[in-house]
Amino acid sequence: YFLIPFHVLLAVLWCSFSLVCWACDGAESNWGCWRWQFCSSDDNYCATTYIGGGIGQYSSQSISKGCVPVCPQAGINIGIAAASVKCCSSFLCNISGASSVQANHLVLAAGILASFLYLFGQRL
Repeated sequence: YFLIPFHVLLAVLWCSFSLVCWACDGAESNWGCWRWQFCSSDDNYCATTYIGGGIGQYSSQSISKGCVPVCPQAGINIGIAAASVKCCSSFLCNISGASSVQANHLVLAAGILASFLYLFGQRL
C-alpha cells in the first residue's frame, strides 16, 4: 500500500479546487463546524454567519459556515441581539465564529437594568 502524507494530500486538494471552506449549518458553537466544503467554481468566498442573543442567563447563538458566490458582509449589535456575516477568500480561512459582533454581556445587563428602572421606577 502506498500512503500519501497528509500535507501532500492537502496541497493536492488546495490546487485541485478553487476554494475549500469550513462548513456547518446552525451550530451552537465553532466546535460544531469541523466539516470541509469544496466550493464550486462560482463560489468566491468562505462565509461565517453568526446570530445570537439573550437576556440574563438565557442566551443562544447559531453559527453557519460555507461557500458563497457573493459576500454579503454585514453586522449589527443592539445589545440583546447580534448578527453578522464575515467573508474571506483563502483555504479554510473561515475558522473564527465572527465573535467580534457577539452580544456584549455588559450592554445586556445595562439594558435590562434600564428596563426595570423604567417599568418599576414609579413604584420604588
